Amino acid sequence: MRLKTKLVVSATGLTCAIVMVLSILFVGELLRQRIEQTAAANSVLASQVTLMTRQAVETGLRANPPSDGSDEALRAAVADALRNYQPLADVMNAIVRYSPTVQDVSVVDDRGIIIVSTDPDEMNEAAPQRYSLESIQNGSIAYQSRQVFGRPQVFDSVQPLERNGHPFLMIHLGVRSTFLRNSYEPWLRAAALFAFLAAVAAMLAAAVLATAALQPIEQISRQLQKLTLQAGEAPTPTKPIGDAVVRVSETIDRLGQQMRSTEAGYTALQASLNQMLDTLRDGVLLFTADRRALMVSDAVAYFVNRPQGELVGKNLEEIFEPETALGAAVLAAFADGESGGAESVTLEDGRRVQVSVDRFDDGLGESMGILITLRDLESMMQLGQELEISRRLAAIGRLTAGVGHEVKNPINAMVVHLELLRSKLANAEAAGLGGAQRHVDILAGEMQRLDRVVETLADFSRPMDLKLREHDLRQVVNAVVELASAEMHENGVLVTVNAPGEPLPVRVDAELVRQALLNLMLNGMQAMTQGGKLTVSLRREHPFAVVEVTDEGEGIPPDVLPRIFELYFTTKAKGSGIGLAMTYRILQMHGGALDVRSNANPHAPDRGTTFTLKLPVASGSPGETRKGMAAGSSRRVIGEHV
Repeated sequence: MRLKTKLVVSATGLTCAIVMVLSILFVGELLRQRIEQTAAANSVLASQVTLMTRQAVETGLRANPPSDGSDEALRAAVADALRNYQPLADVMNAIVRYSPTVQDVSVVDDRGIIIVSTDPDEMNEAAPQRYSLESIQNGSIAYQSRQVFGRPQVFDSVQPLERNGHPFLMIHLGVRSTFLRNSYEPWLRAAALFAFLAAVAAMLAAAVLATAALQPIEQISRQLQKLTLQAGEAPTPTKPIGDAVVRVSETIDRLGQQMRSTEAGYTALQASLNQMLDTLRDGVLLFTADRRALMVSDAVAYFVNRPQGELVGKNLEEIFEPETALGAAVLAAFADGESGGAESVTLEDGRRVQVSVDRFDDGLGESMGILITLRDLESMMQLGQELEISRRLAAIGRLTAGVGHEVKNPINAMVVHLELLRSKLANAEAAGLGGAQRHVDILAGEMQRLDRVVETLADFSRPMDLKLREHDLRQVVNAVVELASAEMHENGVLVTVNAPGEPLPVRVDAELVRQALLNLMLNGMQAMTQGGKLTVSLRREHPFAVVEVTDEGEGIPPDVLPRIFELYFTTKAKGSGIGLAMTYRILQMHGGALDVRSNANPHAPDRGTTFTLKLPVASGSPGETRKGMAAGSSRRVIGEHV
């Protein structure tokens, strides 16, 4: 049997048992109340008979007093009075006729002899022994049920009539059990039906509630199953729906195994992170919310002159002494409460260190930890110079990748024609010198072409003398747009400039940057042979100023796109293959970057090419050229689309 079935059956059976017990108690209480009501009603009837008996005795004794004062004479006078008093007989007969439970009514003297009775055969007979109705009324439920619904019998309801403090006459009302049963059966059947319906309703409710009570377990099982699937575990065959608890238990076991595996993975990751931190030049310290060092990289020892092993677990004040310049700067940054700020401080030995503090919270304002980064500015500058040199060398190698092919072709032509010249000179008498002269001219031309290639390569590889000044990039772009506006208008190109309202300060050689932008805009114009829209967008992406030049031309095929920055590579009939290469080099020399994305699908709505230039944003105090910066318009449209 499935677990769910067991639980439902158990809950239903328990509920049924409880309802049955309560129903039995309910029916028994109703039976007891009905017996009490019957006894109370019979007591009222007995009181009426007692009252009539008293009147009959008083009336008869006044009319026919006893002949002497003996007890026998008194009994005889009382008997005559009761038998001759018609109202008493009428009341007794009426009770038997109209009461649903009374079988007979009789008056018995102190010797137990029936004086008057509704049953003439019992006259002058000894009163029969019967169970008292009051004893049944005070009995248990089982006793009451057995007496009322058992074998037929008559119960007695007795009320005495006293004389001189002693019972003189006894009024007996005989209550037959069959009459009680017939009187109780209608409401008993109704009560039994009600109990049965209540038991059925309770069982159904218990089954529904038991099923509903298992639904959260089903939901927990599904959620745990999702967790196991999200953790990367392969789905397991689903067990029957009734085995939800078993399935939850097994899923929890699997999650425990996953957590142990994940913990092992995090341990390995922490080891890798520690190894990576050990190779950094920057000092990194991670503090808990109570300002205790949780993680310290090896490079921190270079800044605080203490071994890294002594710093883990120490408080902030124990690591950074407030008497030192570095300690004062770190403690001040902590006290400031801001996150992400960077401050430069000069140490006692003359080194310049940049201190940055980053705070982490739980989203509710509660601090979870603090990360401190110590950076040696001199080492950072040296590393930047090394990266710049490497980047320049890589750019030169990329841009001169096509030079070998350009040099090889003239040399091959020179070799061929030299062989032809040698053979013709050997046979000068037969062939003449005219043909030889033509070959010599070809050699001279190819050598001149080779010389131009080599000269171009030399110029391209020669370091540029950059004249760096701080400029507003918006003004540089506007100057290029004004310069190209006439040619754009002639070719039916509409130029739109989208620029921010605030300045974009960059430290560049403005002439070279204008040349690079002009190359890109002219390329975009040439790509739109039927005219179109050229969009120049400026924005700031910290720490770069970004310029995007977007055209609506034919786009660059994907197989050509990786080679467009190679020197001498071009897809144009009259192109030199130098413009994009020079633009790429200019961006590299300024520490920036040049990216391109293009869509050559003729049916695509975004067909065209976008060149993205990135230049570092200038830092420090404004230069001379920045004094003349104007906010300008955030959007300009130049030219007219024909």
